[in-house]
Amino acid sequence: MANTPIVFWELASHDADKSAQFLKDVFDWDISYDADANFYDVPAFDKPVPGGIFTLRRARLPFLTIYIRVDDIDAMVTRVEEHGGYIVDPPIVIDSGSKICLFSEPSGVILAMYEPAKAKEE
Repeated sequence: MANTPIVFWELASHDADKSAQFLKDVFDWDISYDADANFYDVPAFDKPVPGGIFTLRRARLPFLTIYIRVDDIDAMVTRVEEHGGYIVDPPIVIDSGSKICLFSEPSGVILAMYEPAKAKEE
């Protein structure tokens, strides 16, 4: 594999102030405003995150989204809605046993949540 990982992402919204505040409130991210760059800085994750490329027939294409890992996706759905977000696709269980959910933040940018499958007890 080439040494060319994804090292940055951007979220362009119609209202950056509102989008940043939503992500702070829902996910407790330590987002700060850089007045010189007129840009919100979001803390780095601890390692690069893998991605995928596919054709999705139900969504308005093209789009790019990020998946945010959460411990309890159902509780986070409630937080998203309480802070003015909208659930696009409610949580579903995928083949791995993990759950995913698509949502939009208040300005309409679509993001996703990911809850890893619980470890099976023996």
